[in-house]
Amino acid sequence: MINNIEMKYSVGALLYAPALNNTVAHSVISEKFGKKYSLALCLEDTIPEDSVAMAIEQLKNTLKSIYEEHKRKDFYLPKIFVRVRCANHLLEVYKKICLYEEVLCGFIFPKYSVGNGDEYNDNFLKINELSYKKLYMMPILESKDIANYKTRFDVLNRIKEKIDKMKEHVLNVRVGGNDFCNEFSIRRHYDETIYDILPISQLMGDILTVFSREYVVSGLVWEFFSSDNDEWKNGLVRELKYDRLNGFIGKTVIHPKQINVVNEMLKVSEKDFQDAKAILNWDIRSLQVGKSFAGERMNEVKTHENWAMKMTALAELYGVL
Repeated sequence: MINNIEMKYSVGALLYAPALNNTVAHSVISEKFGKKYSLALCLEDTIPEDSVAMAIEQLKNTLKSIYEEHKRKDFYLPKIFVRVRCANHLLEVYKKICLYEEVLCGFIFPKYSVGNGDEYNDNFLKINELSYKKLYMMPILESKDIANYKTRFDVLNRIKEKIDKMKEHVLNVRVGGNDFCNEFSIRRHYDETIYDILPISQLMGDILTVFSREYVVSGLVWEFFSSDNDEWKNGLVRELKYDRLNGFIGKTVIHPKQINVVNEMLKVSEKDFQDAKAILNWDIRSLQVGKSFAGERMNEVKTHENWAMKMTALAELYGVL
């Protein structure tokens, strides 16, 4: 039985696809994307204004195909989320797809902020009253008021107050990297990480400081998926190392080729896994500090307990290297 923290960590590699894409259902059913990923069907930035109605119809058909086929045969069913356009779009979309909510995990809220957080929350609670199952939400922090350093911490704390009201429904807090980069007219290349961009890395640190002690915060999107000599992959690996070091868990991905890279980087090293197990099973009658599994560092029960719980959860979900 998956526990609460594992549920949040299990979002992992979140593959984005435009809701207009009519091949997604077949790819899911045929397990083309593998057996360890989540899926976001997007009705927002990827969809032109005049194609929204068509995208919702295709979204309904995609979920219907997955739902009906899953009744007939066994295949890996990812956590499926719908990214709506705005708060008042939520109820409209849900009513169109509710017949197939058995295969739906929840909704993604773009540009979640002080001005729209209450509306997102209220409409989401209405949906959960209508639904036979518990649905989840993942707010995206990507609004301009967060980019403004003068008001950032006030805005982040006010946003957190709104998210806190929905805590039992929040799987991840997500961060919109491209929106923030757009504010500063910046774009990284495959030999650079998001951490090399000082205004963005500082912003990311502020978000982690406010949210990561209580929420799983996911890593920012990596745009590259092809290059002559796998430079794109090396760059993604480099960025994922920084993600993990700083406390981001999981990653928004935009191409299936990125999924396995993310999953490999979510695995736990043997040394970390053994240390985590030792810390969580420490004899409370003994000295509460000792040598690590490999004899290279110190393990201290009181100060490493949270880290140890994270490592064991990740090891359970993604494996041990």
